[in-house]
Amino acid sequence: MSYSAAEVSVTDILATAHVVDLPLNTRFRGLLRREALVFEGPRGWSEFSPFVEYEPAEARTWLDAAIDFAYGPEPELLRTEIPVNATVPAVAAEAVPAVLARFPGCTTAKVKVAERGQTLAEDVARVAAVRSVLGPAGNIRVDANGGWSVAEAELALAALAPYELEYAEQPCATVSELSELRTRILGLGVRIAADESVRKAEDPLAVARAGAADLLVIKAQPLGGIARARDIVAAAGLPVVVSSALDTSIGLSMGARLAASLPEISFACGLGTAALLAADVTDHPLLPRDGAIHTGRIAVNPDLLTRYAAAPERRDWWFERVRACVAVAEQ
Repeated sequence: MSYSAAEVSVTDILATAHVVDLPLNTRFRGLLRREALVFEGPRGWSEFSPFVEYEPAEARTWLDAAIDFAYGPEPELLRTEIPVNATVPAVAAEAVPAVLARFPGCTTAKVKVAERGQTLAEDVARVAAVRSVLGPAGNIRVDANGGWSVAEAELALAALAPYELEYAEQPCATVSELSELRTRILGLGVRIAADESVRKAEDPLAVARAGAADLLVIKAQPLGGIARARDIVAAAGLPVVVSSALDTSIGLSMGARLAASLPEISFACGLGTAALLAADVTDHPLLPRDGAIHTGRIAVNPDLLTRYAAAPERRDWWFERVRACVAVAEQ
């Protein structure tokens, strides 16, 4: 059983809600700050933080996830720590060592590539810098966020393959493109992971059925919560990487508990991104330590909610967004 936006009142959600505006250590997804709405339920604190460009129909599943994490049953946890990867934004190669230093003990790094306005040469230099820091035993995965065409992806992955990629995440935007690319690059030994083709798809299992990916990236908030994400994992029959969407430590704890409830974790999870935040809502951020994070609930510091409170007009915007998502759920 899971809870959704159709089963909990707006009044209950907003009664304890705070909207925070947190600074980042470095630009990520074009952002220098991250807004999120957090609220408390019977199970503890939860988070609703779809990116601002998402319309209510898409953001509604994020609200379902937040409500379920605050009100729904707890999953059985099979582990108390989750191995995580470092995340390297689309920074210059010389900035890579400083970024990786924020992820102590992490031996896997996800590197952003295909950033708008940047070149393949910059991507190669960034990946080369990561390999230099991690050494030959480290794992490197790249994430294009669907930014390449099939031809561009084939060229780029051929240039990046010498750095021994663990996989390429969402190199192209569509399932058909991923399928074509996967056929074209069979000789490179680079696996394809699907992210947006899962979390933004009307049918999150379509990419698995099409044989267009070797593994799936699973995020609790966009998929409607831990229980629904677990169902997708079970139905897909592919290895998965549990990841996040630049959440606060509250949202990261939702992902950590999803990862802890899965029968098997084959890859380091993308749940170490609290290291990209310059501030958080807790005195004990879910930062990587020895390459892992814990799976406990997050205790919120009210003083931090006040210090990083969003402007009143932004708070009102987020409150109205909750109402809009609930209205979609009730249709």
